[in-house]
Amino acid sequence: MTDSIRHRGPDADGHYMWPTNDSRSSLGSRAIESPSPAKPGVALGHRRLSIIDVAGSAQPLGNEDGSVQIVFNGEIYNYLELRADLLRAGHQFRTDGDTEVIVHLYEQHGLDFVKHLRGMFALAIWDSNQQRLVIVRDRLGKKPLYYRLDEGRLAFGSELKTLLQIPGIPRTLDRQSVLRFLTLQYVPHPHCMLEGFSKLPPATLAVVQNGQMKLQTYWSAPFDQPEPGRTRVEDWQDELRSTLTEAVRLRLRSDVPLGAFLSGGVDSTVICGLMQTQLDRPVQTFSIGFPVAAFDEREYARQASKQLGTDHHEAVVTPDALAILPQLIWHYDEPFGDSSAIPTMYLSKMTREHVTVALTGDAGDELFCGYERYRAARMTGQMDFVPRWMRQMMSSVISRLPASAEHRSFRRRLKRLVESLAQDPERRYLNWITIFNSSRLEWLVTPELWKLAQAEDPAACIFSAYEKYPQRDFITRTTATDVQTYLPCDILTKVDIASMAASLECRCPMLDHKVVELAARMPIEVKQTMKQSKKVLVETFKDLIPPDIQTRKKMGFGVPIDHWFRAELKPMLYDVLLSERCLGRGLLNPSAVRTLVEEHVSGTMDHAYRLWNLLCLELWQRMILDDVPPISAPTSFV
Repeated sequence: MTDSIRHRGPDADGHYMWPTNDSRSSLGSRAIESPSPAKPGVALGHRRLSIIDVAGSAQPLGNEDGSVQIVFNGEIYNYLELRADLLRAGHQFRTDGDTEVIVHLYEQHGLDFVKHLRGMFALAIWDSNQQRLVIVRDRLGKKPLYYRLDEGRLAFGSELKTLLQIPGIPRTLDRQSVLRFLTLQYVPHPHCMLEGFSKLPPATLAVVQNGQMKLQTYWSAPFDQPEPGRTRVEDWQDELRSTLTEAVRLRLRSDVPLGAFLSGGVDSTVICGLMQTQLDRPVQTFSIGFPVAAFDEREYARQASKQLGTDHHEAVVTPDALAILPQLIWHYDEPFGDSSAIPTMYLSKMTREHVTVALTGDAGDELFCGYERYRAARMTGQMDFVPRWMRQMMSSVISRLPASAEHRSFRRRLKRLVESLAQDPERRYLNWITIFNSSRLEWLVTPELWKLAQAEDPAACIFSAYEKYPQRDFITRTTATDVQTYLPCDILTKVDIASMAASLECRCPMLDHKVVELAARMPIEVKQTMKQSKKVLVETFKDLIPPDIQTRKKMGFGVPIDHWFRAELKPMLYDVLLSERCLGRGLLNPSAVRTLVEEHVSGTMDHAYRLWNLLCLELWQRMILDDVPPISAPTSFV
């Protein structure tokens, strides 16, 4: 199991078993004996990427008498402050890292230990005195944690592939999750694409004892605690500056080389700027560019680097989809349809050649209203006073206009915008972010599969998230929904898997829970106007952001898959998606798939993202369901 995720921790490995005796205390290359229900036991395994206390802090790591043991993936950024408190309380330390701090924190506070942690983490603690295992995931879902509870036995790991190494473990497709994936381009927690497997949700602690598992949520972003009296940007600037500065300061703690991703957008520029103000040497920054101008942000990254004084590295890559697809499918474990995972993997590999840790600007869009779709939601919301019959008529007229084959064209976006006017705001937003909306999904899948969609909405997680904060304005509720769903399930999954595939640790200051709590309390007027997104962020950090970056439109981090499917990936569309193997699985309507392929290849419609999701789904099934996955990644990076 640990060998299969060596990329997450190439520096060391370790194992612990309880009860221990001469025959089971050291695993070596021997098979693990499965504990019987009558004789409970635990086996913990760990792969280490050494960041803090490189020479010490080997895991699994225990307390003084060994009764408490931990395996832990991530970083606790406030470990020095916690360590000082624990020393005053009488605890003794053998190491200088953050892992042992968690062990003693558990001894001191019991299950409340997690509330003191400031960081990213997925961890498991075995308490032999109480005969219980505690597994926990960080507040925002930065680090993944899969598990399977089967007849009283819990198996868990950082990636699904670890669990698939267990002999005889079943691999059965969860057909309901197929619908979730085709709708959202990811499988939302707690669901998994394989039946019987689950993902521990963010901010969740689970206690496993006597063969039973009990889950509890220990934190939630306080979107239900707005401060409406502070409606001026100036009211928030000092607090935002100090809170984000502290979050960056804590994330500069490292015993190995450290740098940052720099895209040339507002978020990464702010993070790099705050790093540079706190270091006595130039920050090493990294960006990649593409031959296609629409996907190349290097000029903005250069402007940011020049103003901030960073030591900038950049490279131009021509993504080789045919070469990277096998490793993409293997590393992500489940079908993952966000094609920006490709450039993220290339960027991570380049960065790892220079540093072991990189700070990123992730979460700025969700917390401070950076996406263009938030402004579109605000615009269409102002039309909701128009009678529904009139909006339906406008939508009907505009739907008859010819569609554009260019994904980013103004005409295409305007058409989608007007067509959505007749819908309720939540359904309207959902249709903007889905790959296959409800009507397209019914057309795409077989009648048998569609029956499952009628029993449970594939987008149920979206509507459930919207319902949490009914008292807030619609845009704030939308950002809160993205923080609960799109951020952990797509953005953070993408970055974690792509970076760890290169053995690179990514740290996200805007995901510090104190920053998130601050942003959640802000009124929408502080974050967004019809003319400006991320208002408070830009105004607070104007001194760090070049003028061109302050006003530029968000570009995104993508690759030209629409072109690929009309060029180098065109044969794969026919060989994979139109194969008897794919169309014979009983999931997809063959005529619908053929229509998608032919319309895109001919240039009459742009179905690039839909085809990419279908391709990822089919290739995943071939690798995971039809074939036994290899222990190591199928190919190396190009």
